[in-house]
Amino acid sequence: MSTLPKTLTLDTSTSRANPTPQPMKRLTVPRIRQRKGGGEPLVMLTAYTVRQAQLLDPHCDMLLVGDSLAQVIYGLPHTVAVTMEMMALHGAAVVRGSYHAAVIVDMPFGSYEASPEQAFANASRLLKETGAAAVKVEGGKVLAPTIEFLTQRGIPVMGHVGLTPQAVNILGGYGVRGKSDEEARTIVEDAVAVAQAGAFSIVIEGVLESIAIEITGKVACPTIGIGASAQCDGQVLVTDDMLGMFERVPKFVKRYQDMAGVIDGAVKEYAQQVRSRSFPTDDQIYKG
Repeated sequence: MSTLPKTLTLDTSTSRANPTPQPMKRLTVPRIRQRKGGGEPLVMLTAYTVRQAQLLDPHCDMLLVGDSLAQVIYGLPHTVAVTMEMMALHGAAVVRGSYHAAVIVDMPFGSYEASPEQAFANASRLLKETGAAAVKVEGGKVLAPTIEFLTQRGIPVMGHVGLTPQAVNILGGYGVRGKSDEEARTIVEDAVAVAQAGAFSIVIEGVLESIAIEITGKVACPTIGIGASAQCDGQVLVTDDMLGMFERVPKFVKRYQDMAGVIDGAVKEYAQQVRSRSFPTDDQIYKG
């Protein structure tokens, strides 16, 4: 049972978490699907909090509330331990913080694999409790009937093939996928099956570039690469990785900033000023 309030009034004039939004029209799933091939690539990043969503929203077409929050937010070793409650709460926060990007929420491990009916119950819950535009599921041919079941009942689905982190215990790690001809063929077949089942887009993660290019040419929906190819119809990264919040990142991540270094420097300066009693100064003190 959700503990989220049924109504929420935001005072945008006083709340630092909810500044007055810029007038924007949120992107829809059909408009995203129309971005297939040849045009401007789709931009997607992960988001987990209101403030992060506010900062990313003007620049992104899609915000993914990824189950990567397992590692990024909760310090868990992998995504298998993520719960529906985590995804619902963080998904609702990202929707509240965004006005332009379509928000997609990952369905956690164990919430959709048992049956299409289980998947529908949990996907509909996520959309109701978050206000998100769509859900994302990992898997290929075996999940095609579930994806078709959901899409025919009004739930937009983003697929995810190649390296699927929820299957880490089967895969044995996070290495690149598709090195053998058989595995490469299976990944392509998975993507085609997911697309034919009705997925509006497909994330292709951690595969040889040739596989991503082949999939992009074969499916009718946009492909979103992460460790795949610049020839995909869009790209996604974990925001905290590309901002340099962690020391270790996958090969496919480009660090656009050293935010960990910026934070370390700011906190070091604050600590020094507190210990030397040079903070607070008159500018930060109330006097009668």
